[in-house]
Amino acid sequence: MAELADDGRVKRLVEKPPEFVSDLALVGIYMFNHHIFEAVHNIKPSWRNEFEITDAIQYLLDHGYPVHPRVLEGWWIDTGKLEDMLEVNHLVLDKLVPRIEGFVDSDSEIKGKVVIEQGAEIINSVIRGPVVIGTGTRIVNSYVGPYTAINYGCTVTDSEIEHSIILENSKVIDLPGRLEDSLVGRNVEITRSPIKPKAYKMLLGDNSKAGVL
Repeated sequence: MAELADDGRVKRLVEKPPEFVSDLALVGIYMFNHHIFEAVHNIKPSWRNEFEITDAIQYLLDHGYPVHPRVLEGWWIDTGKLEDMLEVNHLVLDKLVPRIEGFVDSDSEIKGKVVIEQGAEIINSVIRGPVVIGTGTRIVNSYVGPYTAINYGCTVTDSEIEHSIILENSKVIDLPGRLEDSLVGRNVEITRSPIKPKAYKMLLGDNSKAGVL
């Protein structure tokens, strides 16, 4: 939390205070000059046994270095959980301005607010916005539904995706059911398993969460 002086300058920072200090939370965006290195070399672990960025900033304040706040008037969400990430994705995609710079073949259908970046390819697929498809991504024989963001270099083939985030260079191939409400990390491959009886075989990135019915 941030406590401001009457003139608007930062007076004090407190990491997860046990009692009320201020209604101004730190959103985790900082810009520092070289004095931050002095600060981090002079602080000690907190009660959580961690080095806190708030302690480093407080060191700057205590040693007379100027710290200037910027108050965010819009919405802010702590994206520590899957549901939070999907909510932010929803909010951002709602503001999309449609733009198609990649290739869309005549057998594909684009509906609603859709951004297809340069170098992306949409082949025999349905894209129903709001959706953003990154550079170099290929969507083939697939359905990509509302509130889905697919980053660059991905491949989606013979699959359905909706309300999800797919990070760069990942592959979703030949899924028997729709992938939804999901966050897929970088360089992930999700495919139909050839193993019998029916099985799911997944390679997921760090801290991934997969739900199988």
